[in-house]
Amino acid sequence: MIEVKNIYKSFDGNQVLSNISAIFERGKINFIIGRSGSGKSVLTKCVVGLMEVNEGSVIFDGRDFTTMNRKQRKIVRQDMGMLFQGGALFDYLTVEENVMFPLRMFSKMSKSEMKDRVQWCLKRVDLEGKNHLYPSEISGGMQKRTGIARAIAMNPKYLFCDEPNSGLDPQTAIMIDNLIREITYESNMTTVVVSHDMNSVIEIGDNINFIFEGKLWWHGSRREILYSDNKEIGEFVFASEFMKEIRENLRREGAN
Repeated sequence: MIEVKNIYKSFDGNQVLSNISAIFERGKINFIIGRSGSGKSVLTKCVVGLMEVNEGSVIFDGRDFTTMNRKQRKIVRQDMGMLFQGGALFDYLTVEENVMFPLRMFSKMSKSEMKDRVQWCLKRVDLEGKNHLYPSEISGGMQKRTGIARAIAMNPKYLFCDEPNSGLDPQTAIMIDNLIREITYESNMTTVVVSHDMNSVIEIGDNINFIFEGKLWWHGSRREILYSDNKEIGEFVFASEFMKEIRENLRREGAN
């Protein structure tokens, strides 16, 4: 579990985050959603320590990350897996070498143990036999799955996903959503997903945090978000024709 308590963050006097408190539960998929510029990416960077908070604290299973020194933070970071927008694979490394990268950097495994772990991770994301291909030789969906394999290589307690479905076709996006859900539940991880994709939110979101103008404006489940009468979240969630259709269907069902 990750607890965010009373987080404030500003840049050059501009308040970007204001008194944000949230709980990201273990074994669940916790979404951070909001418009571009709302502060959701800044919040995520504060949680993982890429940015320092001005006030407040971030607590990983009882460990206050904000008060730790560099050495202590390194230990916590070894429990984190990261899936970056676009995959962020190393072009000059093969699929296998990309997945092995965190193991070589942070683990004390032998070479054979690392090979076994990489093979397990690739099998888990259905990329067996793709070991020696380079990122340029595989599809966007395969690149995302390679990114997931790399993110889980260290068997993390916490998984952070930044726009995991960005640039993917709908069918591949569903595949990635299902994979994130399966891995989260299987390993009982605390998964935090930053996304604009409302399809993903409705399909796999357990806990949803809506950031609006630097504040935690709304929190709830994917079912609650569909029935919320909050004006700002309604405008955000039902902006697309697809989501408007879902809302109308729910209203019809309720009327019947």
